[in-house]
Amino acid sequence: MRQRSPLPDPRRRVVTGLAVFASLLAAGTAGYMIIERWTLIDALYMTVTTITTVGFREVQPLDTKGRIFTIFLVLFGVGTAFYLLTTFVALVIEGDIATALGVTRMKGRIAQLRDHHILCGFGRVGEEIAREFQERRMPFVVVEQSGEALRRAIDAGHLVVEGDAAADDVLIDAGVQRAKTLLAASDSDSGNTYITLTAKALNPKIFVVARAGKRDSEARARRAGADRVISPYAISGRRMALSAIQPNIVDFMDTLSVGRNAEQILAEMEVTEESGLFGLYVRHVVESARVTVLGVQRANGELIVGPREDTRLEMGDRIMLVGPEKDIEMASSRAAPARPRPNVEVSP
Repeated sequence: MRQRSPLPDPRRRVVTGLAVFASLLAAGTAGYMIIERWTLIDALYMTVTTITTVGFREVQPLDTKGRIFTIFLVLFGVGTAFYLLTTFVALVIEGDIATALGVTRMKGRIAQLRDHHILCGFGRVGEEIAREFQERRMPFVVVEQSGEALRRAIDAGHLVVEGDAAADDVLIDAGVQRAKTLLAASDSDSGNTYITLTAKALNPKIFVVARAGKRDSEARARRAGADRVISPYAISGRRMALSAIQPNIVDFMDTLSVGRNAEQILAEMEVTEESGLFGLYVRHVVESARVTVLGVQRANGELIVGPREDTRLEMGDRIMLVGPEKDIEMASSRAAPARPRPNVEVSP
């Protein structure tokens, strides 16, 4: 498993240079005090003028040992001073300060996210996922360790975390403990399995969708805890076959899924106490808004396609709707007033 590769932090280079400079000051001061028997102030003054190559004058005449020590101190001091100088120049000229501030702001924005999506992998599949999330205005974070892919994600305006998505600290930085779903979409099946294991260990309730390129990888991903396993090649094959056999149906589903049919979109809602849907019947949902209920998935996994109007919605069910986006967003609030009173059964 590859370890995390952190984002370049210019402050770390500055700290390193200052630490070396401070060490040279301490070593030089101690050296003059031991070799030349000077006082602390004299030794520190001589060390500073030597390292900075100011070259005023010797505090006191140096013997042979003192001169040899000064030679080495000058060599190391000039190298350290040059390193610090080039680092500060890079901070100002190359815009590293802006980069550091941008990373800090991005971390702050990620820390504020709740119920967001984590996209692990920004390859060809990951880019399509990100585009779909962005079009639907869904909050998400991209986790990637490839520098080129990271640049593309940043240029697209996405929130990013650099590193191996199978590492605990990387997923924690991405907010896995507060996230709603995680999509393991890297090009490696084994990598997606490790990502799934790590995510489930950090947040057992997170919904994980894993990509599997090979057929035998699907079973491993499910054993690792993936709630859904998607094979792009299998889906592409079925799609091509359907496009040849039933092209109009494929076009119809595509139009609905991307919301390009006079704002008609497909959506999924969970039945909870807060949703206002628990205890209602399908006909109540249809009457409350201009939507069509395509299916109901029971909490036990049973899928009812084209449910009857007298189908009762139970806790944990998920309903699939099609209709105008505004009506779908308001479906639960509109249905809420039609809810039965507690302990009162509503007849279909």
